[in-house]
Amino acid sequence: MQRSPRTPRLKALALASVAALALVGCSAGGAAEAPASGSADTGSAAGSGSASAPAGDGVAAGATVTDMSGAEITLPEEIDSVITTDNRTFRTLDEWGVELSAAPKQLMFKGEGGPGYPQDDEVADIGNHREPDMEVFVTAEPDVVFNGQRFNERKAEIDELTGDAAVIDTNFDPKQKPMDEGLKELTTLLGEATGHQADAAALNKEFDDAVAKAKEAYDSEQTVMGLISTGGELSYVAPGTGRSIGPMFDILGLTPALEQAGSDNHQGDDISVEAIAQSNPDWLIVMDRDAATGEANATAAELIERSEALKDVTAVKEGNIVYLPQDFYVAEDIQNYTTVMDDLAKAFEGAR
Repeated sequence: MQRSPRTPRLKALALASVAALALVGCSAGGAAEAPASGSADTGSAAGSGSASAPAGDGVAAGATVTDMSGAEITLPEEIDSVITTDNRTFRTLDEWGVELSAAPKQLMFKGEGGPGYPQDDEVADIGNHREPDMEVFVTAEPDVVFNGQRFNERKAEIDELTGDAAVIDTNFDPKQKPMDEGLKELTTLLGEATGHQADAAALNKEFDDAVAKAKEAYDSEQTVMGLISTGGELSYVAPGTGRSIGPMFDILGLTPALEQAGSDNHQGDDISVEAIAQSNPDWLIVMDRDAATGEANATAAELIERSEALKDVTAVKEGNIVYLPQDFYVAEDIQNYTTVMDDLAKAFEGAR
């Protein structure tokens, strides 16, 4: 990836504070594991209509967009360095050919279908959200930063370290904005910021079409339970609020097999296999968290299909189990949700 030489523009404040802020970042723990709150209103991600062409890095120089927080952001006329931190943006920006100077590579899926950035030595590694290398936000000299999801709570630090860079808020909280609305608004925002409006509209349409097919195929008399496998155990995903799968209940109007309250914890909530069996779901939707993180534990399929306690559960007996894509936990983007909606539509239709 070739970039033209640039005049250093590191601010004294940023240089003086980077070490202290990096130490703060290293001690922040895992609090940002679940997305933090966003405040965008429906439709706020639509740009102002600027038709600037993408710069060499694939970002629309001079464009004006409204980010997910509702702030109006004008991109620089010259863009040589772009950073993104939001897991929901990696695949989209990569598919659209946006070159990055830095990103949290440790949060990216390294397997087949993952973004190409982890293999690009020109992309500096910020690390992960728990102990990020915040100095990279200075040394990469970004002109544009797409920031959200696991890095949302670090926005103030990023603003200070990047000086006059355009920091675009890509975060949304599914507890405050429905997942389907948030995904489409984010995709529209990315399209406006990169000059890929038509591609963004196509992604949104594919998602809407997949949702419509899944809704049509689903029989509301059949019950559904969401599960996460992690650390060799199965955890419960609460309808609506639970991580990743929870919003699918609202998007598709799924009937829960168990009306138990739960959190949005990234590992799900405790549940026994006996409680799963007693609720006897007709369908299981399952995310294998360890498959995305590379942890060597029993797979979700092994935990479910080898369990004596679950062998008589309707979903297991009839093979009504839909597993999320392997990378879902680290790529909760519109492409993955579209894939799941398509998979559910086929599974629901095939069971009729």
